[in-house]
Amino acid sequence: MLGRTANGLYWMFRYIERGENIARLIDAGLRMALTRSGSSDEDWDGVLQSAGVREDFDEVHGKLTGADAIDYLLRDPANPSSVMSCIESARNNARMVRTALTRETWEATNECWIELKLALSKRVKPADMPEVIGTIKRCTALIRGAFHGTMLRDDIYNFSRIGTFIERADNTARILDVKYYVLLPAIAKVGSSLDNMQWESILRSVSAHRSYSWVYDGDYSATNISDFLILNDRMPRSLAYSYDKIVSNLGYLAKLYGDNHAAHETASATLMLLRSRNIDDIMEQGLHEFIEEFIVHNNRLGEEISEGYRFYR
Repeated sequence: MLGRTANGLYWMFRYIERGENIARLIDAGLRMALTRSGSSDEDWDGVLQSAGVREDFDEVHGKLTGADAIDYLLRDPANPSSVMSCIESARNNARMVRTALTRETWEATNECWIELKLALSKRVKPADMPEVIGTIKRCTALIRGAFHGTMLRDDIYNFSRIGTFIERADNTARILDVKYYVLLPAIAKVGSSLDNMQWESILRSVSAHRSYSWVYDGDYSATNISDFLILNDRMPRSLAYSYDKIVSNLGYLAKLYGDNHAAHETASATLMLLRSRNIDDIMEQGLHEFIEEFIVHNNRLGEEISEGYRFYR
């Protein structure tokens, strides 16, 4: 497989995942706002920080408002990480590697772009926000469904999955950080009914509310929810699940091409970091501090994957 094909596949699926994840961050912010009395536009500062676009937002908008923050995250062409920019970039990468994709995968990607281009052609009204976020989730899920149902399990498949799970792990970590570090900094409120309501909102924003109740029998607490989203390797958006899949996909590539690279070591070390700790260790260290450490590992892996394309020929 040519390095440019690996690059196109990897970024195609990173952008698809990122577009959905930005929608989930917005959803998390909206759900959090509903649990807070006297919420203000400043609540969106944390969401922008977690999306990694706070400074870029300030360059475009002089003043922070919730409406501008949501619009910037959803559809602003000046934001390369907006949902629309991500879907546009995913489609462009898909066109570049068109012959490496099945017809169903390409059509699902193109139809997603067409539908969101229409849905995000103008600023979204607050009353329409749930429907638009649902549309983004549905469109990106259809791409993954077409991909899973029609693609060979070869190097193309594995590169695509690596892109998906690096991006997914980053998003889950950032959503946790929005909740624990930015939106509820007051220690006195930890464990309160407000705190628990916000944790439930986090579960809903990553489509994990029902599956959590199956595992923990509806016992909502910061510790259990953090455990579920970080260490539970059966939860498809958890950090542990994502890294288990990354290591597996990289292992397939190592077997196919007969060589290991820096990315293999970083992925294995990050998975070991997750497996060697329990949730009490993480909470004692500090959830925010653990997430910061994890994001550093995840970013390093992304850089090493990008540098390693030339090996896959």
